[in-house]
Amino acid sequence: MSPQLYEFHLPLSPEELLKSGGVNQYVVQEVLSIRQLSSQLRAFQTAFRAQGPLAMLEHFDTIYSILHHFRNIDSGLKEDTLEFLIKVLSRHSQELPTILDDPTLSVSDRSAHLNALKMNCYALIRLLESFETMSSQSSLMDLGGKGKKGRAKATHGFDWEEERQPVLQLLTQLLQLDIRHLWNHSIIEEEFVSLVTGCCYRLLENPTISHQKNRLTREAITHLLGVALTRYNHMLSATVKIIQMLQHFEHLAPVLVAAVSLWATDYGMKSIVGEIVREIGQKCPQELSRDPLGAKGFAAFLTELAERVPAILMSNMCVLLDHLDGENYMMRNAVLAAMAEMVLQVLNGDQLEEAARDTRDQFLDTLQAHGHDINSFVRSRVLQLFTRIVQQKALPLTRFQAVVSLAVGRLADKSVLVCKNAIQLLASFLANNPFSCKLSDTDLAGPLQKETQKLQEMRAQKQTAAASVVLDPEEEWEAMLPELKSTLKQLLKLSQEEEEIPEEIANTETVEEVEAHIHQLLAKASYKQAIILTRAAIGHFPESKLFSHMDPEESEETRFLNLLGNIFKAASTEKNPQGPAGDTGSGQTVCKDRLNVLEPEKSRGNDDLVKQEMLVQYLQDAYSFSQKITEAIGIISKMMYEHTTTVVQEVIEFFVMVSQFGVPQALFGVRRMLPLIWSKEPGVREAVLNAYRQLYLNPKGDSVRAKAQALIQNLSLLLVDTSAGTIQCLEEILCEFVQKDELKPSVTQMLWERATEKVPCSALERCSSIMLLGMMARGKPEIVGSNLDTLVSIGLDEKSPHDYQLAQQVCHAIASISDRRKPSLGKRHPPFRLPQEHRLFEQLREMVTKGFVHTNPLWIPFKEVAVTLIYQLAEGPEVICAQILQGCAKQALEKLEEKSTTQEDPKETPMLPTFLLMNLLSLAGDVALQQLVHLEQAISGELCRRRVLREEQEHKTKEPKEKNNSSETAMEEELGLVGATADDTEAELIRNICEVELLDGKQVLAAFVPLLLKVCNNPGLYSNPDLSAAASLALGKFCMISATFCDSQLRLLFTMLEKSPLPIVRSNLMVATGDLAIRFPNLVDPWTPHLYGRLRDPAQQVRKTAGLVMTHLILKDMVKVKGQVSEMAVLLIDPEPQIAALAKNFFNELSHKGNAIYNLLPDIISRLSDPEGGVEEEPFHTIMKQLLSYITKDKQTESLVEKLCQRFRTARTERQYRDLAYCLSQLPLTERGLHKMLDNFGCFGDKLSDEAVFSAFLLVVSKLRRGAKPEGKAVIDEFEQKLRACHTRGLDAMEDLEIGQGLLSGTKKQSTVSRRQHLASAASDNDFVTPEPRRTTRRHPITQQRSTKKKPKIVFSSDESSEEELSAELIDDETPKKTTPIRRASTRRHRS
Repeated sequence: MSPQLYEFHLPLSPEELLKSGGVNQYVVQEVLSIRQLSSQLRAFQTAFRAQGPLAMLEHFDTIYSILHHFRNIDSGLKEDTLEFLIKVLSRHSQELPTILDDPTLSVSDRSAHLNALKMNCYALIRLLESFETMSSQSSLMDLGGKGKKGRAKATHGFDWEEERQPVLQLLTQLLQLDIRHLWNHSIIEEEFVSLVTGCCYRLLENPTISHQKNRLTREAITHLLGVALTRYNHMLSATVKIIQMLQHFEHLAPVLVAAVSLWATDYGMKSIVGEIVREIGQKCPQELSRDPLGAKGFAAFLTELAERVPAILMSNMCVLLDHLDGENYMMRNAVLAAMAEMVLQVLNGDQLEEAARDTRDQFLDTLQAHGHDINSFVRSRVLQLFTRIVQQKALPLTRFQAVVSLAVGRLADKSVLVCKNAIQLLASFLANNPFSCKLSDTDLAGPLQKETQKLQEMRAQKQTAAASVVLDPEEEWEAMLPELKSTLKQLLKLSQEEEEIPEEIANTETVEEVEAHIHQLLAKASYKQAIILTRAAIGHFPESKLFSHMDPEESEETRFLNLLGNIFKAASTEKNPQGPAGDTGSGQTVCKDRLNVLEPEKSRGNDDLVKQEMLVQYLQDAYSFSQKITEAIGIISKMMYEHTTTVVQEVIEFFVMVSQFGVPQALFGVRRMLPLIWSKEPGVREAVLNAYRQLYLNPKGDSVRAKAQALIQNLSLLLVDTSAGTIQCLEEILCEFVQKDELKPSVTQMLWERATEKVPCSALERCSSIMLLGMMARGKPEIVGSNLDTLVSIGLDEKSPHDYQLAQQVCHAIASISDRRKPSLGKRHPPFRLPQEHRLFEQLREMVTKGFVHTNPLWIPFKEVAVTLIYQLAEGPEVICAQILQGCAKQALEKLEEKSTTQEDPKETPMLPTFLLMNLLSLAGDVALQQLVHLEQAISGELCRRRVLREEQEHKTKEPKEKNNSSETAMEEELGLVGATADDTEAELIRNICEVELLDGKQVLAAFVPLLLKVCNNPGLYSNPDLSAAASLALGKFCMISATFCDSQLRLLFTMLEKSPLPIVRSNLMVATGDLAIRFPNLVDPWTPHLYGRLRDPAQQVRKTAGLVMTHLILKDMVKVKGQVSEMAVLLIDPEPQIAALAKNFFNELSHKGNAIYNLLPDIISRLSDPEGGVEEEPFHTIMKQLLSYITKDKQTESLVEKLCQRFRTARTERQYRDLAYCLSQLPLTERGLHKMLDNFGCFGDKLSDEAVFSAFLLVVSKLRRGAKPEGKAVIDEFEQKLRACHTRGLDAMEDLEIGQGLLSGTKKQSTVSRRQHLASAASDNDFVTPEPRRTTRRHPITQQRSTKKKPKIVFSSDESSEEELSAELIDDETPKKTTPIRRASTRRHRS
């Protein structure tokens, strides 16, 4: 077929070119074999040199064949074909302008060039797509780490990613030509445009197109599509294609945003933004909720588009608003983000027009409303957007309070992400607040009150001045006219029956009186009453000239306004006459002159008033803002110990910022974060260190010395009124700083100058300096070690009176150079010790002995620290302490002798002063405890160290022959048995010393035991509170030494623990008995119920101490967890927040110990719901809601459902029914749990008549419905039907209902009955009865004996021994094997 006779149709698929189509349609004659391709391509190249681009008309089959065999041909041929086709099309595009401008161009030539153009473009684009497909497949294969082939290929000279761009640029140049004249009627066929643009979209589908290396390709695609949009009417197709690609290709959102924004700006195609956004807006929100990938693509597109072209997008925002009510949260986030971008980039500034300001306010209102969105991701996103708005100072001041309130409210959000972003928003508010760099509400309250008072005075002056100035009635009338008109229109619109009842005009009233009344109403702005009265006057005074003179041609509204205007102006003129009738002109002149004089003064006064109002408003806003920040500080400080690391880090950063803005309450948060230095999370620990670096290591100051002084001052403030725990945390931080050399030498020098009083400072500042030096010495002991004599001189020299507080801090500082820990086996050098004759110990002995006879309360804590220091640093500390004890005892005896000689009656027993006895016992207790610590740590460690050295020495000297002979010994050494035996021998030696020698009659400590026991056994005789506290604490310390002594005194200890009237004694003994439970667990175990008993102590201090001690003992497995743990549960509702928080923390930690809470729950429920010893109903609900939240495993839930249902049979009161039903309603029930409940329906069916029980089960039904599957809804409906039937008609009605529905077969009935009979026989009502408290048991021994004979199977721990227990959930180590009733105490009493 001659080239001039056929027409080339662009095919939808390559196969179409092989089929004969319509008349004159081009068909590929032959698909060449692979062997022929190279020669035919060369022939094509030869023809091209002769004929130019039209050679394609005769050689298209060659290119088609290459495309057909593309996968199988050589890469060189592919590359040659690509290069050649680029040359052909480039030549054609160069020749086309000349051809198109030729007026003599024939139809056949035009057709030939059109066919050649379509063939060239089709061939090149098909080849481009083939290369792209091949490249995509090879890149997918290279993802497995075999990318070397691709890189090697690139080095050989051909890299497809670099070749794409020239092809796309060539196509762009071609489309920029006026090629439409090649087609009939100059209309380009849609297929040609689709061919060129289609390859662009296929290139965009490649996931790597968004990579930086493909930036030039992306730009080329964008420009090619831009030309198609502007010249070839591609708008509709592009919109549809972009929407489709966003739905299916996640990587394309940023790429398409860049393209669309370029088209809208550089190509002037703003309308495409509207088209795309309109298409997205018309997407059904319900469909998007089912298409998360598409929603994600649309959301990303809208978000980034708003960042690039917010002004263009803003005009189309209305079509997106429906998505704010849709289910997909990503679309809501995208629309909200777009609004925020418009506020930031378009609607920002003070010079906005009214319409723009309204739009901005609507956007901000929408953002605020979605701060309470149902989805946490949306709430979080809103807070992030507001953070950006605040940071860029785009939030109007009028909205500050509302958005701050939103952020403070979101701090209580259940989502961690929302809380974190709320903290960030508040931090941004602080950093960008327009009020002040120091935000203290106490500092702002004074100026606010002062300026508010001044404003009130200015307003009063203005009102006085306004009253004295004559106002023009005409001006007054003009001012009130707009409001009067609107009121009149409203009244005239009302129908006759809806009108107000007109005011009655008395017969005695005259026209003048009514006229004055109307004027008075107008002056008061009571326009409605004035109009009604005027209407009544028109009807009442028809003969009056004023009320009857109406122009009928005027409207009713105009007539009323004229009448009211005449009345008002006439009355005003009469009240304010201008002067005599004959001197009107002169009066007007005088008035004008007066007004001219007053005008500047009036404007100045108005300006001052406006400024004052603005100042007051500013102060009011600042004060409100600081109050909100203070409120936020209280909430955020409680979040400091959240489990989420990121939240904790945000809280820490927030408090750093708050501190920098001088908020007084910030110090509380800064102190509160100190314990986080012990966090196991490295991020949290580092955040605390960074916070203290920012706050304290970079103080302001002109010189190095000034900075050091400021740093010391700031750190000293932290030490004011702090606990020992806080000081320990600060010590750890300073130790870290010192070890990293972050504290400069000038700081240490300044501290020594203050300590030695070279720099004038107060006693408190001097004391804090020594404390800081001691903390720093933990990191570098030489800070104190090199100045030990100086420290002794500062605090321990002879002074009268002694400064015990300073001396105590000096002892703490010196103690930092000692090794407090037990020596490790790896240490070969002996521990650091000072000789007994050292000046330090002489001074300590002197101060303790001399202070013994004085009544200084600071002596007791000082002597405790002194004794500890002696045992830490001295060689043979027991000798020094024995001397101190003997010296103090000698002084006490001397005092006693003085008393006896001065007494008049020789028969009267001499009395030792109480404080001396207290000091003596306290000192003896401290020495006893430190002696024990010294033996178990220092002596034991030293014995171990020497043994290791000795063994090493023997190992070196031992001959090889001896080693080979003793094979058994070698085996023991290899197994580590030799070292273990030696350790046991040393431990036994230490234990023997404690048991036998320390409290032996020959030792110093033994001499104090009779005195100590006498004081403790006679609380009536020795009733002084301080003495009782010291004696009880000393007794606890003595009991720590020996198991024998402890066993003999435990009854006394626990008697004092229960019966002492002093909370401090009970608190001290709680700590002491807790320590004894760790040291001698077998001895204390029988007394465990008494420890639990202190959890209900009336004194808050004792309950807190008991909670801490029991938490420690239970979590460390030192006390068996029994049903009495319900006492810990009661602390969850303690009125003291600290105690309640302590209990909550205990159960949080206990929940991590396997099934501990699950195993204990039945006993806890029994005890707490017991009518005699339990808690009230509301507190019970609070406790169980917390405890049941720890039940998360399905098997645990199912087992508890069955147990609780069985409990209904044994419950005795309606209150117990309600409690059990409430517990069931709080469990996270599943379908299997529901089946368990249905199986046990007979247990609680008869209790459903109680409204509270029925409501609880309905709550169960509603919870089950939320996540129910369609097949499970029938079971839920059946369960609800049963519930309602039993509630309304009783259990019999339920059974009738079941029979009627065919739900119960005879076999099932029989099994149900047999199960009931089995339960009834296995456990009587008494079996589930909570045992009475101990005192009640003692009063009724007969009841106790009877219950013992019955041997009930179920007492509190019944559920643990149930046959239906799940073995998978119970671990032997965690399940109590033996229940210890409270009655055990009584048996012990009889035995003793």
